[in-house]
This record gives sequence, C-alpha cells and structure tokens, in this order.
Amino acid sequence: MFVVEGPMLIAQAIAAGWDIEAQFVAPGAAAVQSSAPVFHLAPNVIERVASTEAPQPVLAVVRQRNSALPPDADFVMVAHRLADPGNAGTIIRSAEAAGAQAVVFTPGSVDPFNPKVVRATAGSLFRIPVVSAELDVLQAAGLRLLATSSHRGALYTEADLTGRVAVVVGNEAHGVPDDLAVDGWLTIPHAGAAESLNVAMAATVLAFEVARQRRHR
Repeated sequence: MFVVEGPMLIAQAIAAGWDIEAQFVAPGAAAVQSSAPVFHLAPNVIERVASTEAPQPVLAVVRQRNSALPPDADFVMVAHRLADPGNAGTIIRSAEAAGAQAVVFTPGSVDPFNPKVVRATAGSLFRIPVVSAELDVLQAAGLRLLATSSHRGALYTEADLTGRVAVVVGNEAHGVPDDLAVDGWLTIPHAGAAESLNVAMAATVLAFEVARQRRHR
C-alpha cells in the first residue's frame, strides 16, 4: 500500500485502473468518485498525517502493484542507486513523456512509491511500469546498457540509440560507478564550470534524444 495525495493524482490512479483501498477527506472537501470507502476526518487531522506542509484535502491509500519488465521493451530508463525522491519522480515523468516502456530502479534506490516520488511523477507512475531489478535482468532481456558519465563516453547525440537500449543514470553524489558492467557510456557536453548536470535533467535530455532518434529512424 502507498499514499496518494490530492484529487488530481487520485483521479489519475483510478483512470489507470489502480485499486483504491480508502479515501480520507478533510472537512469541506469531496472524495474522488470510486468504490472505495470514504472516511471524513475531523478538522486539522489531515495536516498531521499528510507528508506536506500544506496538504491536499483528500488522501487515498492505493494498493501497490508488482510490475514486471515488458518482454518487448526496447527503451528503458534505469535509475541506479538513486537517492532523491524528486529526481526519481522527474525521471519517471520524463520517461513516460519520451515514450519509454519502463523505468527500472536498482536495489539501494529510493522507494518509487514514496509519497514525494509519487507527487513528482505527476501521475506518470500510474501509466508506465516501474520495476525494481538488477542490471543483469535487463541484459538477460536483450537490452544494451548505456550508462551516463560526466567525463567519458560517446557524445549522446552521436551514439546510436535506435536499438534496444536501457539508459542508466546514477546516484546524485557518485554517478554511475566506472566499473559497472555496462555495454557503453554516454556523455552530455556542456559549457561553463559546472561539473555535471542534475541527474533528473540529464535523464530527461537523454530520454528525449532516444525519442528523437527513433522518430527519424
């Protein structure tokens, strides 16, 4: 089970076929239409149980799914030991927008059903499979693992991203380990003194480059 905050996200979960176990509603608010039981809370209760300082007036408890990697997936985004919930949610959102078939979180990453992650996905979590798996599962599925680096690899615009690929981005502090067993490396050139892009920004750039190349394939 996990918590979804706000009527818009709850409505997206329902539209995508997720099972709502219960809704909790602050005074003066209305529940989202569903078959789940509705509990009306006393004043100021929702402020104590929600994970935000200015919470939405409706919370839902949603049954978690165990998603699997689609067998025909040919474009997957991978978060390797990612720590920040906001980055995780943005990567899921960008992956859906760019046409990826799944997002994979390796062990040691933030929980993709953390309330902060759920909010940052803006509903994408309910529409794209989010899978917890080791990298060897992707290799066994026939995907080519291309990891990101700030200091080595092919320029992302010059690499061939039209085949079956899994693009791997790493931890905010340490990036992708240099000794990780992958099939190749990608880098995003940039001007200025900044050492690297934020991981969610880098993932978004790469995801849309994959999409661009596939449109022109």
